[in-house]
Amino acid sequence: DMTNSETRRLAQTFGAPVALNASVRDGSLREAAGSRGIPMLLYEAGEALRFDELSIRVGVRGILAVMRTIGMLPASRRQSAPAEPLLAHSSTWVRAPSSGILRTPIALGRQVTAKQVLGRIGDPFGEATVKVTAPADGLVIGRLNLPLVYQGDALFHIARFDEAVDVEGALEAFEAGLEKPADVDPYELEPRGGS
Repeated sequence: DMTNSETRRLAQTFGAPVALNASVRDGSLREAAGSRGIPMLLYEAGEALRFDELSIRVGVRGILAVMRTIGMLPASRRQSAPAEPLLAHSSTWVRAPSSGILRTPIALGRQVTAKQVLGRIGDPFGEATVKVTAPADGLVIGRLNLPLVYQGDALFHIARFDEAVDVEGALEAFEAGLEKPADVDPYELEPRGGS
C-alpha cells in the first residue's frame, strides 16, 4: 500500500527499479501484516527453478538496505541514496487465448503499447497462429519463458503507470548503476585472492 508513508519509504530504501501498488488479496500475508499496522514489501523477481544474478543482487542489496534503515543492521559507511522507484498504479496479466507453442521477441523490462503484438501461439509447424496482444500501455515486469502454453496460462505481466515515463531508459540506468559482483567462484569457500 503505497499510500502508507512508511511502506513507500521502505520501498524507496529497498531500491528496486519498479514498485507496484498492488491490491491486497484476502487471506494473504500482506493482508495479515496490514491489519496489524505492519508495513510490508513483497519482492518478486527472477523465475522459478532458475537463479537470476541481477534479481538476486537487487534483492540482497534491498534487504540489507531496509534492515539498516529499520535498525536491524548498523548504518552503511556509504550513504548513496537509492533512486526513487518507478511507481506502477496497477498491473494486468495477459493470458494465453489458446494452447500451443508461444513465440515472442518481447523481453522483460520492455515497454509495450496497447494492442501491440506480444507474440503468437501456434502449432509446432508455425501454422494456425493466434496473436497475443497487449491490453494496455505499460512495462513487461513478468514473462513466461516456457514455449509450451495452455489456454489460460499467464504469459506476460504488464505494469501500468499514471504518466508516460521512459521506463526502459530508467531500467537501463538502474542496471548500469549496480555494483558488479565480486570475483567469487561459487564453488570456493573464500573469494579469490583472500586468505
